[in-house]
Amino acid sequence: MIDTLFFDGDNTLWNFDQVMRRSLHATLVKLREHRSAAESLTVDDLIADRQAVAAELNGTELNLERLRLAAFQRTLARLGPSDPPLAAELNAFYLDRRFADIELYPDTLPVLRALGTTYTIGLLSNGNSYPDKAGLEDLFDVVLFSQDLGVAKPDPAAYQLAAEKVDRPPSAIAMIGDSLPNDVTGPRAAGWTGIWLNRDGFPCPAGHAPDAVLGTLHELPGVLRS
Repeated sequence: MIDTLFFDGDNTLWNFDQVMRRSLHATLVKLREHRSAAESLTVDDLIADRQAVAAELNGTELNLERLRLAAFQRTLARLGPSDPPLAAELNAFYLDRRFADIELYPDTLPVLRALGTTYTIGLLSNGNSYPDKAGLEDLFDVVLFSQDLGVAKPDPAAYQLAAEKVDRPPSAIAMIGDSLPNDVTGPRAAGWTGIWLNRDGFPCPAGHAPDAVLGTLHELPGVLRS
């Protein structure tokens, strides 16, 4: 019987992509105040630098704030001389904007509050959006980030460590999230129930078999009862 629910964060409880792009746009405006060469840069260029740094440091760096700093250092190096103080300033500015700009999906708060009276509620995320910065303080019994665990979803060790933290067997745990590899297939391989939050109604690709599919979190209590 399921008595423990782990939720993903980014693009499950809040629209991370929207927040990220808005925050990067504001940071790009600030960068242009210091480097005229940045006039030709776009938000997509900043995202590409972040992805390149993450790929290069895959397996060696899980701290997302340090990864973002390295990405700004990469961007500045493309524009001219390296400038560690400016990179640090841009990183702090971006993080302040991103954490201040989180908007929860409308179904997040009511569903977490309702389920919290019956289930142990956890956050298991590869991101770094902290609940107290998203208006979700006191709603989670346990909060686990891959950068703190030292391993990221869908590595089986992430789910094993999470189960140990709540002291529950895999059969008692369900994972709910938007990522099929991270929140469905990985958890199911660990013996958990994997529930796909598919807000956009995408078809499920071959190789993934969610235990349930939700269009909204409002459907989750009924799915759990069944």
